[in-house]
Amino acid sequence: MGLINNINKTFDHRIRLGMMSILMVNEYADFNMFKELLDVTDGNLASHAKALEKEEYIMVEKRFIGRKPNTRYSATPLGKTAFKKHIDALENLIKKF
Repeated sequence: MGLINNINKTFDHRIRLGMMSILMVNEYADFNMFKELLDVTDGNLASHAKALEKEEYIMVEKRFIGRKPNTRYSATPLGKTAFKKHIDALENLIKKF
């Protein structure tokens, strides 16, 4: 088995890595929370959220708070498992050197 076999390409980008890190320690995060914590544009955030949603690593919930639309995200069990496996693979890679 190669050193990088379990590294998940979906988490390669810093925005997706940041989003999953936030969702691993929070039950959910909304769009504005991600935007503020990761310092990204609306378009970038939406694009990376879509990539994680496509892999079924996050779940998206759209709702209204009062009259304002609110989009919040949570990690799926599949996403949590895949992210943990990715982090474990990175740690194992680092330990080799």
